Amino acid sequence: MTRRRLYVMRHADVAYFDERGQPVRPDEVALTPVGREQAGAAASALGGIAFDRVITSGLPRTVETARLVAPGTDPEHWPELRELEPGPLRAIPGDELEEAFVGCFRGVVPEETRFLGGESIASLLDRVLPALERLLADRSWDVVLAVLHGGVNRAILSHALTGGRTFIGGLEQAPACINVIDVGDDWIVRAVNIAPYDLVHASSRLTTMERLFAQYRVG
Repeated sequence: MTRRRLYVMRHADVAYFDERGQPVRPDEVALTPVGREQAGAAASALGGIAFDRVITSGLPRTVETARLVAPGTDPEHWPELRELEPGPLRAIPGDELEEAFVGCFRGVVPEETRFLGGESIASLLDRVLPALERLLADRSWDVVLAVLHGGVNRAILSHALTGGRTFIGGLEQAPACINVIDVGDDWIVRAVNIAPYDLVHASSRLTTMERLFAQYRVG
């Protein structure tokens, strides 16, 4: 059996809120200095691997990460693989805000769930799963690096693990983490959430959404 290899990364660290705690436009968010160091660590971990294709969502944080990790391959932009789109945070009642942040990726997430009052999980699956099928239908590649987003990666990993239309929220995705998936007649998930700069995740026990809520609350 011949299997092809997918390296699925999350983009490196960014600042979603400014110094006043106000959200930055998602299409303008760029890597922080820490994020560039994380991407460098991922580049070292993946050194020597020849990528046939490098895919991003086209958002700056994925493109910048991809260029640091795989500088020898021009990244493709697949906008259907962009992150879940949040709604306006000011529209979420104050007493519901914490749960909106920390509870949005809890357990097996129902499709009707909306990410911070915005896009639904159903909408995410409607665009990510066909894009994944399109990628797999192309038989010209053997190794692909996809630099995407936490929610998108959960959708891909959930499909790989279950074979169906499922969204498992507890598949945490650290900044610049690497997931390793082989695809043939079956799906083999070889590794999830490898953070080359913190292999055993000793630096924190918080989720990404818990950290984001803390940043927003401070503002």
